Amino acid sequence: MQFRLDPADILARLDALRATDAPTSGGRLLSYVYDPGVTELADLAGAAALRAQPLNGLDPTAFPSIATMERDLVALGRDVLAGGDPDVVGSVTSGGTESCMLAVKSARDTWRARTGAEHRPTLLVGATAHAAFQKAAQHLDLRLQVLPVDPTTARLRADDVAAALSPDVALVVASAPSYPHGALDPIAAIAEVCAAQDVALHVDGCIGGWVLPWWPGADERRWDLTVPGVTSLSVDLHKYGYAPKGVSLLLFRDRDRHRAHWFATTRWPGYAVVNPTLLGSRSAMPIAAGWAVTQALGEQGFGELVAPMVRATNRIAEAIDGIEGLRVVGDPVGPLLAIATDEAVPVDRRVDPHRWSDAADEDGWALQPQPRHVQPDGTVLPRTTHLTITPVTETVVDALVAALTNAADRTRGVPGASAPAEFVAAAAHIDPAELTSEISAGVLALAGLDPKAGLEGPKADILALVEELPAPVAERLLVEFLARFLEP
Repeated sequence: MQFRLDPADILARLDALRATDAPTSGGRLLSYVYDPGVTELADLAGAAALRAQPLNGLDPTAFPSIATMERDLVALGRDVLAGGDPDVVGSVTSGGTESCMLAVKSARDTWRARTGAEHRPTLLVGATAHAAFQKAAQHLDLRLQVLPVDPTTARLRADDVAAALSPDVALVVASAPSYPHGALDPIAAIAEVCAAQDVALHVDGCIGGWVLPWWPGADERRWDLTVPGVTSLSVDLHKYGYAPKGVSLLLFRDRDRHRAHWFATTRWPGYAVVNPTLLGSRSAMPIAAGWAVTQALGEQGFGELVAPMVRATNRIAEAIDGIEGLRVVGDPVGPLLAIATDEAVPVDRRVDPHRWSDAADEDGWALQPQPRHVQPDGTVLPRTTHLTITPVTETVVDALVAALTNAADRTRGVPGASAPAEFVAAAAHIDPAELTSEISAGVLALAGLDPKAGLEGPKADILALVEELPAPVAERLLVEFLARFLEP
């Protein structure tokens, strides 16, 4: 066969494109990627993925190797996160969002079957629960009720959950830990109030599930499926399981709830369709990669990779404590930190976390700024910058601490970004329903944002717009921005 382009030229082009990406190894990107700093693991994952390249996860009876790998992954999750309980079962999904959505689907359908009700059930979450649950509520047609978290600890409060429970609540969600602040919700206490009213509780352990079992103080914390009242748990293998995107586990305490998220039909003239996931045909490559990594590491290997993260996280937190104008939010558990302005110091000595993040970016360190958030009760979670620490971080921690300190010194006393007052005032009168694609593009231009240029310039200015615009308007503009960025 004659190719249109030479394969070597195609791969060279891909290499050139990849040169513009954020660095995925070496510890300078503190979000999105989870680098164990072990080259052999990446090589193993890649080799395993290639061996599974032609397989189709649509039918594991035709490809029993997939079934074996999924059984092994669920068994590992059962051993680590459910005390080996033989009644715990689960599915392998394409990532945390799919795991969360399927947990919500299971709870919705179980609630409907039990109550016989036809109206929309309620999904009860804390303000720091992952956005995937907002997506699940929208796609699966549940009423979303958001509870404020403690503005100091960033944890969901069990008393607030108890007060909000009603016969309409199909599922409560708690985080282990939450992504924005690394806060571990009081899951045992929340599980107790949920169990008392026979309401399902899902623990989102997508980011913490392969870390918290070995984090210092693990014996004093109860948060997984060993806790009575926890009915399901999600945990990603493409985060601290060190597999390529995207592979995750969704575990259930009992088989009936597990079966409730499956889809099956014989009502068409083709083959019987039976899917445990939202996808039909699905790649086995991430499954094989995740399976290979877990086979290589085992529980002992995961524990060994936690140790350098503990040291690096402690070192960075101590460094932040010593930087005038900044503070760590709450008392995080695990390798996630959220850094905010220390309002206990004079204004001219404060450091805005978004200016700080931009300054660190200028020096080659990619942090993740997060906007200020007003909770349903009016309390405010401050603007922060998020740091995801991975095993490789320890190898660059001295340089990172120096860069964070230098960035703070350069931005101390510099006011945080704010959106143009006239633009914000005008946006308050915009009806999001009237924001067509063309009108949205015009509004983006007025804001000085060019989708084809990407997110050039200070991210602090963009985050200020997200903070100050009405949420429906900001969301519509963000959709337009990214959609046009992706257009040919």
